[in-house]
Amino acid sequence: MTQHQEQTQDFSGRTALISGANKGIGLEIARGLGRLGLTVGVGSRDAERGARAVAELEAEGLDVFAVPLDVSDDDSVRAAAALLAERGGLDVLVNNAGITGTMPQEPTVVDLDTIRTVLETNVLGVIRLTNAVLPLLRESASPRIVNVSSGVGSLARQSAAAVDGQAGPVAAAYSPSKTFLNAVMLQYVRELAGTPILINAACPGYVATDLNGFQGHRTVEQGAATPIRLATLPDDGPTGGFFEDAGVVPW
Repeated sequence: MTQHQEQTQDFSGRTALISGANKGIGLEIARGLGRLGLTVGVGSRDAERGARAVAELEAEGLDVFAVPLDVSDDDSVRAAAALLAERGGLDVLVNNAGITGTMPQEPTVVDLDTIRTVLETNVLGVIRLTNAVLPLLRESASPRIVNVSSGVGSLARQSAAAVDGQAGPVAAAYSPSKTFLNAVMLQYVRELAGTPILINAACPGYVATDLNGFQGHRTVEQGAATPIRLATLPDDGPTGGFFEDAGVVPW
């Protein structure tokens, strides 16, 4: 988003939901969207952590509310959608919740239950939540869906790992889950073509969060920038893209 767009677009009256928003990149996305004037639902599996995140953002003067949300649980997702409906609807969905899964993840030794667990959150959880709130998004004038993906889900980068060093460690659960997520997103784009729903994937980069033991070299502010930009695209913005700060991520 350019400075001009930030100054001219009015996001007041719009509501966003961010899954996994009680900490890390998700919390920073909630903060950034709140600062732009959106009302933000802070999704969190842990009620206490969610309440603390909401209190932190409210202390900054932002319009936020707690959304108990476990994307791997059907009842939890249905309840979250009902809460949003009661509050008047939804304009922006940011599918941020994700897990890496336990190690090791070399394909010759990875526990198959690890792969199942990662897919349940990183892929099936996104489908579950997206479908639950899609009726609300269809009622929005400018609906947006952002999937927080990862550059390690890029097949191009995985195949060029020895050259560009951007593929991350060998991870037969986490990396393919993001590839799967990207592929599913493109199916949504095809099905929803001709509607005002813009759907894009965001790579936040290697951000220092508890997901990687805070080994990342990027800040949460840097990691949240692209998801925030995609969540607030103008109506003529792109759909079906995979983006990072530097531009387009190769598939």
